[in-house]
Amino acid sequence: MRRAATGLLLVALGVLAGCPKSVDPGDPLPGLTREQQRRFLEGRIEFRRTFAPETGLGPLFNADSCAECHEDPVAGGTGDEVEIHVAAFDPLSGSCDPLIERGGPVIQQQATPVLVAAMGIESEPVPAEATAVARRSTPDILGFGLLDAVPESTLLALADPEDRDGDGISGRPNRFFDGRIGRFGRKALVPTLREFNAGAFPIEQGITNPDVPDEETIGGLAIPPGVDPIPDPEISGEMLDRTDDFVRFSAAPAHEKLTRTAEVGREIFSRIGCERCHVPTLETGDHAVKALRHRTVRAYTDLLLHDMGPDLADICFGQASPSEFRTEPLMGLRLSQRFLHDGRAGTVEQAIELHAGEAAASVGRFRALSQADRAALLEFLGSL
Repeated sequence: MRRAATGLLLVALGVLAGCPKSVDPGDPLPGLTREQQRRFLEGRIEFRRTFAPETGLGPLFNADSCAECHEDPVAGGTGDEVEIHVAAFDPLSGSCDPLIERGGPVIQQQATPVLVAAMGIESEPVPAEATAVARRSTPDILGFGLLDAVPESTLLALADPEDRDGDGISGRPNRFFDGRIGRFGRKALVPTLREFNAGAFPIEQGITNPDVPDEETIGGLAIPPGVDPIPDPEISGEMLDRTDDFVRFSAAPAHEKLTRTAEVGREIFSRIGCERCHVPTLETGDHAVKALRHRTVRAYTDLLLHDMGPDLADICFGQASPSEFRTEPLMGLRLSQRFLHDGRAGTVEQAIELHAGEAAASVGRFRALSQADRAALLEFLGSL
């Protein structure tokens, strides 16, 4: 009965093989097998699952479900939540401490009633050792499976840490604590989508899983007895797998058809140098999933770190200095209401104006555009 119901649902959604359908936000990747489509749908249910303290939530958390943050306009989209991140940076040595033993790098802003009663706190305290406190807006994660499938060799080929071509752009990869190349997160620290998804459960919801089975401390202090009675791991590997499949199999938002004005805007985007960091397309490599294999991704990113200037600087993370950020993918840009890593920009134009550092020359060219050319560029960006 369950299998039959799933089949009917797939038919209703028009995602069975051979059923033509345009790709809308929240759709699965084109070309998935029926089994992968089923996993996508079941994973979306897990992504929307709401946790409570009696099912493992907390004792510290930021949200009670994945979809509470990633919700607009569909599950996996953007959100209006703003997180608090911390780190300690030594400018003399360049060393970066994510303050994990003191509750960092993500500060959970909510606490379960039992924890409030036991410790008298309603959120995790910011460590006194933090040299910076950062704000992080919620991005959409649609199409992240495609970004995960881009070979490391592509990122290394795009990198130019010494700016040998003299164009003022010197992107470089961040590296995880074990030396692997990162690509996920605003500082590009996390190497794989699986790690990104598995880590989000305990960091955002206080939910342990087989990949991350241990609870974090509470500002460096041990969790009081009886505050978190659910045995670890609090969710099964199968539930984690399904959630991971939903994110991995989510299609990238399709770009809107370009008007003639937007076509002009695309040319201007290239001419003023934006595409030196926001690389228009990336190619995925070999992959066990056919739908992710050798696909062109119109992501508008190089997944590398770039210096954005002192005004945007906040925390360090891994090898990323306070002023370095990963180039934000622009696919799905039109779905966002706030812009930049901390949501400080209310419009795309404001976000462009706040670029600095390696982007300073492009911003200068943007400011020199005629009113018509500036409007064309913004129309193009509004189609992404």
